[in-house]
Amino acid sequence: MNQAINCHGVKAEERAATVRVIASPSSWIEGDAVRQLEQTAALPGMRAAIGMPDLHPGKGTPIGAAFLCAGHVHPHLIGNDIGCGMALWRTDLPERRIRRKLDRWAELVGALDDPWGGDVGGLLAARGLARSDHDAGLGTIGGGNHFAELQAIESVNDEAALADLGVARGRLLLLVHSGSRGLGESILRDHIDRYAGAGLPEDGDAAARYLARHDHAVAWAKVNRELCARRFGEAIGAELEPVIDVCHNCVAAAPDGSGCLLHRKGAAPSTEGPVVIPGSRGTLSYLFLPDPARADAGWSLAHGAGRKWRRSGARDRLRRRYRPSDLETTALGGRVVCGDRDLLYEEAPEAYKKIDAVVGDLVDAGLGRVIATLRPVLTFKTARRR
Repeated sequence: MNQAINCHGVKAEERAATVRVIASPSSWIEGDAVRQLEQTAALPGMRAAIGMPDLHPGKGTPIGAAFLCAGHVHPHLIGNDIGCGMALWRTDLPERRIRRKLDRWAELVGALDDPWGGDVGGLLAARGLARSDHDAGLGTIGGGNHFAELQAIESVNDEAALADLGVARGRLLLLVHSGSRGLGESILRDHIDRYAGAGLPEDGDAAARYLARHDHAVAWAKVNRELCARRFGEAIGAELEPVIDVCHNCVAAAPDGSGCLLHRKGAAPSTEGPVVIPGSRGTLSYLFLPDPARADAGWSLAHGAGRKWRRSGARDRLRRRYRPSDLETTALGGRVVCGDRDLLYEEAPEAYKKIDAVVGDLVDAGLGRVIATLRPVLTFKTARRR
C-alpha cells in the first residue's frame, strides 16, 4: 500500500486519524505502546499515528512512531531530545588491527566524557549557529541509549549499494548516536511551562517560535554528532569521512506537499537514503536502503531494536544473573566501555527486542532492503564510574 494522507480541506475534528502498527503478528508490541499510539491519534489535527516494529511505551507518548498532523505542532511528540539521531562514518582503520588495539582504544575513548576543549563558538559559527546556554555539552555523547560504536562489516547483501556509500569491506566504521543534550530539554521544558504540553496552532506566533528553536536544536545535534565522531577518531588515531546522518526526533513538512507536518519520535526517515538500524551492543546492526515513497508508513522506519524491558526492570532482572564484568564483553566479542553500573544493566542486550525480527518486519512490509550487517567492536557509553 502506498496511500497518501490528505491534509487539506477538511477540519481536524471532522476526520478520524488512521492508527497503524507496522509489525507482523508474531512480533511483540507492548499493549501500553499501542494505547499511547491510539491516544495520540486523538490530538488536534492528527491524520495518522504510525507505529514501527520497534514501538514501545514512552513518557505519555510512544517511541518508535511517526505522526502526520494538519494545522498543529505537537512538541511533546518530538520530546526533549530534539534532533537526536545517528551518524555513520568511514574510518581508515583495518579490521585486522582490532585484536591488538582494542584494549588501548577502550582506555583512550574515555576522554569523550569531558567537555571539549576547542573553540565551541567558532565551530558553531562555522555551521551558521548562534551560541546557547547549553554549548558546554557539545561534543559529548550523553546518557540513556546514546553511544559511539566502532563496527565491522559482518555480511553484505548488496555490494553495489555498499560501494555507492564508499564503504569497503575490511575497514571499520563508526556509528554515533546522540542528540541536542540539554538544549532540547530546555526547549521542551519551556513549552510545558507555558502551555502544559498542549499542541500549538501551526499558523500562530508560539508555533513559529518553537519551530525556530527546534530547527536550531536539530542543527546543533548534527554538529554534536560530528564533534563526537571527530573526538573519538582523534582518540584512537583514525581518519574519518561522513557517510550518513539522520534525525530520529523532529518535525518537518511531509515530503509529498500535502500540508501535513510529519512528527517523528524515535523513527528514521525513509527519504534521505540509507540508514543504520542498530540492535543492542550485543547484536548486529543493519545498514538499510529504504523505499522513499511509502506514505502509508509516514516516510519512516524503525530506528533500532526498541526496548523490551523498562530500565528499572532491566536492572532488577539482570543484576541477579550477571556481574558488571560479565556485561563488558559481548557474545559477539565486542568490548563495552560503561562505568555506570546502572546504565550497564539498563542497556544490556536482553533489555531490547530482537533486531533481526524488527528489520524482518520492515522487509516483509516492503519498506526497503538490507545492504549489509555491522558487528559491534567497541561500544562507548561512559567511562565515569557510578
